[in-house]
Amino acid sequence: MAEQIPFDLPVRPATGRGDFFLSPSNATAVAAIDLWPDWPTGKLALYGPEGAGKSHLAHVWAAQAGAEILRKQDVAAWVPRPGNFAIEDVPEIAGDPEAERALFHLHNFALAEGGRLLFTGTDAPSHWPIALPDLASRLQATPTARLDLPDDALLEAVLLKLFADRQIIPPPSLIPWLAKRMDRSFAEAGRVVAALDARALATGRPIGLKLAAEILKAGSEER
Repeated sequence: MAEQIPFDLPVRPATGRGDFFLSPSNATAVAAIDLWPDWPTGKLALYGPEGAGKSHLAHVWAAQAGAEILRKQDVAAWVPRPGNFAIEDVPEIAGDPEAERALFHLHNFALAEGGRLLFTGTDAPSHWPIALPDLASRLQATPTARLDLPDDALLEAVLLKLFADRQIIPPPSLIPWLAKRMDRSFAEAGRVVAALDARALATGRPIGLKLAAEILKAGSEER
């Protein structure tokens, strides 16, 4: 059968609290987020591996706290205003003098006005390569919460969520089969589900164990 050209349909990730799955690997971080009104220093740094759910949890917190979610370009253009702010992927700001100065002023202004700040990054703030000394010291003094690599139950739940984001209902046996054989990371879960979706669309084949085995084999050969 000739391969079809798959349409690049938009994926709509589910980012509500009801879609965030609790397990021992993330319970401590979720508990820290839930205590946001009582954060002693008014801020928290959330860190963990790529795809661990940092952005999802930041959106959950933003909904609870009525916070704005900012990325590098938003920080650089920030105009002083009171409120709560989630700054995602702070290390991306490192090395940009304008963005670093803007984040420094945002940090000081928001906390002085009684706001709350949530920062995210792959590593802990002590490893963020911020050049501005005053900003680096403030970020390094921020209390932290870590999202760990997923356990079996969480990885299976995340796989189900990733399929649901693409409006795909996988065979019941596929989820535990994948969880036992794929690399244990959220980034790999995203890659596998995206590859399965693309291959199924291109070939017209159903998503199942045979197609999944081909995707995992291809992934291991590429590494």
